[in-house]
Amino acid sequence: MSLRIKVQHGFAGFDLDVDIDLPHGVSVLFGPSGSGKTTLINAVAGLLRPDHGRIAVDDWVLLDTTGRRNLAPHRRRIGYIFQDARLFPHLTVRQNLAYGRWFAPRDARVESMDRTVDLLGIGHLLARRPGTLSGGEKQRVAIGRALLSGPRLILADEPLAALDEARKAEILPYFERLRDEVAVPILYVSHASAEVARLATTVVALREGRVIACGPPAQVLGDVGVVGARGAASLLTARVVAHHADGLTELATGAGTLWLPRIGDAAGATLQVRIMAQDVILSRDRPVGLSALNILHGTISDLRLGDGPGAMVTLAVDEDRLSARITRRSVEAMGLAKGQTCHAVIKTVAVAPDDIGTGRPSPPSHD
Repeated sequence: MSLRIKVQHGFAGFDLDVDIDLPHGVSVLFGPSGSGKTTLINAVAGLLRPDHGRIAVDDWVLLDTTGRRNLAPHRRRIGYIFQDARLFPHLTVRQNLAYGRWFAPRDARVESMDRTVDLLGIGHLLARRPGTLSGGEKQRVAIGRALLSGPRLILADEPLAALDEARKAEILPYFERLRDEVAVPILYVSHASAEVARLATTVVALREGRVIACGPPAQVLGDVGVVGARGAASLLTARVVAHHADGLTELATGAGTLWLPRIGDAAGATLQVRIMAQDVILSRDRPVGLSALNILHGTISDLRLGDGPGAMVTLAVDEDRLSARITRRSVEAMGLAKGQTCHAVIKTVAVAPDDIGTGRPSPPSHD
């Protein structure tokens, strides 16, 4: 499935002009407040009629201003997940889920209630009412209700923004399962780069109503022009090798062994690890006598000097890229240049739990 969005709309002092073609998966609209994320998602939902545009999920056309087609919101086959769950307080969890299914068209391919309940881990909540649920539990029920409506597209407008860090950590794995196991494209709004790194298959970076970058998360989140030097990060693919008695987990990457504080995934699991460029130190030779356990090796594939004292050095490590934010003075003193072998040093405690997400297998198929 693919999502085609071409929208132009003008407000007083703000113009939205977006033209994107998004593949299946989780496409995240990413950018600061006022960049146009909510305006764009409202246009897709049918809550805003743009001046000009065309929006389609495969051959299902939601809007075509030239052809004078503008489906009403309730006819767009969209499951909407809001910041607050918006569950019916007088209904049980089971009844809230059934309400979503009641809106599914007869010809829609709808996930079964049992599979949805299992996917979201809410079987023990079915008889309870929303007032007795935590914020994370409410959001899981809201996801289930959206999924059971038989949507062609799911919209999620900063669904974790109202949750504290513990509840975010609780619910992120369920969004990952939704991404990996359900054949429905998801358009997701966020301004949190750690969240984007874990969930996105495609990132659309917006600024002042325009797309400034669009592509895989490793590419967009590593672009200093998008996230700034302090926000630049890399995504490394890693496989869990073993959990050790001292509380560390051993992972294998294309650049060497990575040691992290113990994680919950079993041996053999494939993960995505987000590493901030400012947490990486470079050495021409393999260093010895360090407290840092993580020493990865790669080849310098890109070197960019900033306007000020900073520089960004990117290493090719197997099929991934690992960036380091260092000073121009260090680049000159070390004689760094493209094509050189280099070692990256990363402190074990520099990687936080929310920097670790599941891998991204191929989208599910119903062929």
